[in-house]
Amino acid sequence: MGRRCESFALGREAARRYLRPMTSAQMPADQTAALTRRVTLLSVATAVTLVAIKLAAWLASGSTALLASLADSALDLVASLVTFWAVRYAVAPPDAEHRFGHGKAEAFASLVQAGLVFASAALIGREAVGDFLTPHPLRQEGWAVAVMAVSTGLTALLITAQTRVLRQTSSVAVSGDRAHYASDLASNVIALVGIAVSAWLGVNGFDAAAALAVAALLLWGAIGVFREASSQLLDHELPPEQRAEIVRLASDDGRLSGVHQLRTRASGPYVHMQMHMDLDPEMSLEAAHQVVVAAEKRILEQFPAADIIIHADPRGRAEPHGGAFAEAPHDQREGV
Repeated sequence: MGRRCESFALGREAARRYLRPMTSAQMPADQTAALTRRVTLLSVATAVTLVAIKLAAWLASGSTALLASLADSALDLVASLVTFWAVRYAVAPPDAEHRFGHGKAEAFASLVQAGLVFASAALIGREAVGDFLTPHPLRQEGWAVAVMAVSTGLTALLITAQTRVLRQTSSVAVSGDRAHYASDLASNVIALVGIAVSAWLGVNGFDAAAALAVAALLLWGAIGVFREASSQLLDHELPPEQRAEIVRLASDDGRLSGVHQLRTRASGPYVHMQMHMDLDPEMSLEAAHQVVVAAEKRILEQFPAADIIIHADPRGRAEPHGGAFAEAPHDQREGV
């Protein structure tokens, strides 16, 4: 018996370690806000620096690949500014017009980012095709290569910082921003290779080919950002592992016999969840309230940024819940 209890405790701790980095709701909202504010400020500063040095290098070299990277960085600056605003607005407390908070501002910012990336890819592709049709030699190739090397290093540092934040939060806005810069990192490397090959071999087609590869990478990254933002805006359920953890925490009380009709959704740094609990029909209202409050406290220990609604059902006597969100047969099983 002791070994079984010990194994269960170890398994529970392992589950908690596994779940902890998966959602920002598992850390206080103020900590999430502090982390996202810092990393978005760093993102804006990086974008401004990249736009400035790429603009100067493009004016000097005339490289299409560098122009593609410049256009991408310019749109990334806009996206970074949107993210900078969104993560601050998302943690604003609920008000009379937004009683569920403002968390979905992050998902909205990610949709804006995806649209900007699509536009960037289209512009870059058009420039690359034009350069294929009317190629022109590069100028000041050394400056272009140096700028792309610096750009690659700065982008890599920013992605490292964003990855560290995402290990502690699940900010969809920061995730979208990182997707941008991950594409930038790949596009910078491709542009750097294209410029270098064109300069050393005197073949202009490599420069335009690098620009087309950048456009393809941006399209792929934009699709991923769009899917992630859409999942939050459409109130997609939390991952099965997290739902199972919520049910385990809620059910850890001998006075209740089951949890059903669990619904969850993410909203920026917050998670909203609601569920039904089966309780002894002879239990007093005060006792039932104590059971519900105890369950809320257990859940909040693991999900401190959660908004929780629990409905108590008298076991065996509850009427079926109707309306547009009536319980389906599979919702009545414990643990869903």
